[in-house]
Amino acid sequence: MKIDQVFEHDISEKLAASIQALLMDSFSEIYPTDRIYFKQLPHFRLLAFNHDYQLIGHVGLDYRIMNLNGETIRVLGLIDLCVSKNVRSQGIASALLLEIEKLSVTRNIDFILLFADNMNLYLRNGYKPVKNKIKWLKIDNEKIITNGIGFEKIDGIMIKEVGKMDWSEGDLDFLGYLY
Repeated sequence: MKIDQVFEHDISEKLAASIQALLMDSFSEIYPTDRIYFKQLPHFRLLAFNHDYQLIGHVGLDYRIMNLNGETIRVLGLIDLCVSKNVRSQGIASALLLEIEKLSVTRNIDFILLFADNMNLYLRNGYKPVKNKIKWLKIDNEKIITNGIGFEKIDGIMIKEVGKMDWSEGDLDFLGYLY
């Protein structure tokens, strides 16, 4: 398996078609059929390929500052982590998470953050669930328009501390959209 880092603006039509097929295979009930992002383009992606250079794993990554209880934090957000159905349970998702952690600890990143419906994979890889009240920019996924500001507790937030800061409960302002 080979993992490549690809910036969003460098994705070819052929690669976009492979990403779209993998996203639809993994999230067909909720994912838009006409694009390779859900609400917003990620900054870059990690893509896992098999020995035949077929796409078998994907995760989008979004780097931004957020506000945690009045403190500025640097966050790398994970978006749409998925693995091809025919190669699941072979450690590919964990390999992508390890690659993200390696990338994060050598850069100016305080936390890795994600949303998970099923937390098992992330718990096994050192992530922890947090319960913060969050503020975010609501985006209508169908119309791709701003739909207001949300401010409430949302289940499924997980983080991994990769910098020198400790996470704290309280208010978290995403300063943008949810992943």
